[in-house]
Formats: sequence, structure tokens, C-alpha cells
Amino acid sequence: MAEIELHPLPPFLPANAKLLMLGSFPPPKNRWKMDFYYPNLQNDMWRIFGLVFFQNKDYFLLANKKSFNQALIEDFLREKGVALSDTASSVVRLRENASDKFLEIVEKVDLEKILRLMPECNTIVTTGEKAAETLLSIVSPAVGIPSPGSFVKVNYRNKNLTIWRMPSSSRAYPKPLEEKAEVYRSMFQSAELI
Repeated sequence: MAEIELHPLPPFLPANAKLLMLGSFPPPKNRWKMDFYYPNLQNDMWRIFGLVFFQNKDYFLLANKKSFNQALIEDFLREKGVALSDTASSVVRLRENASDKFLEIVEKVDLEKILRLMPECNTIVTTGEKAAETLLSIVSPAVGIPSPGSFVKVNYRNKNLTIWRMPSSSRAYPKPLEEKAEVYRSMFQSAELI
């Protein structure tokens, strides 16, 4: 019988958050370079943030470029009002890798609870197709999944939300880093974080 894996990280929820970013589920722990979201050095999320906000893809890397500066990332996210979690709280990994294709979601995130803790949050960003599909199955199953870089507007529990589907920050997603960063830049501008 397949082993159920529980999410290893608590949601990162600054009280001032206006934007919630949701991935699908962290990679296996042996790939981590920090105990935080997007911990795999081969994932470009923190390089995207570095390019968008500081014009420097290495801004959130330690000097040796072998790990991320978790304290710097957390401070920046608190200052900007960006929260992080994932759409799955437990999964079965069908293969020992980080691919969404091989994740079977057992339990979805308790979105209602998370949003209660962040009353100003009205934008949710999904970082990949599986995250978008899972989130929309929670908030509005009838709404179609937008294309990467696009959004839909939904009402969930009497709260108006803008839900973005962004390109995956995984290097397996075939788009150059600079192009991904431009798509994220447009979303952050729309959410008034830039």
C-alpha cells in the first residue's frame, strides 16, 4: 500500500498578506536546501522573485550560491504581504520525484481556514497546472483553468478573489527564466505589489 505523505511545512501566513501563493506539494526532503517553500535549488521561484523585485536572479541565494537565504526571503515576504502554502496537505507520491504528474492528492488545503487568518488577502496565485486545477476544484469547480499568466475572478465564501495561474517555476517547465519572470512581474503589478 502506498505511503501517505503529510505536508512537512506549516503555511507561511503574514497577517498583512494580500496575496497567497499556492504550489502543489514540496519535493522529497533530500532535494531541499532550506526548510521553507520552493527549497530545491533547481526550482527558480526565488530567482524569479530576485529578477522581478531586485533585477538580480541571485539576490536570494547565499554567497556560495549553494543554498537560499531563508531569513532574507521570509523578511521580504512579510514586508510585501505575500503568504505561501500548497494546494495539497497530504499526498501519495507515485514516483520518488517532485513532478506533479506523479502526485496523487489525498487531502486538499483548508483554504477557508487560511483565508480567515488573512482578511486582506484577495489574490491567489497558483504556481503550475496541478495547483490551479486543485485550487479551482475547491473554490469553483465549474470555472475553467486559465492559461499560464492569466486569471479568473471567483466568489468563495462571500469573498471576491482573483486567481492567477502562473507558469511553473520548475526548470522542467520549458520557458527561459527571464520570460517566466516577466509573466510574474505582470501579475505582481496587477496585484499592486510593485
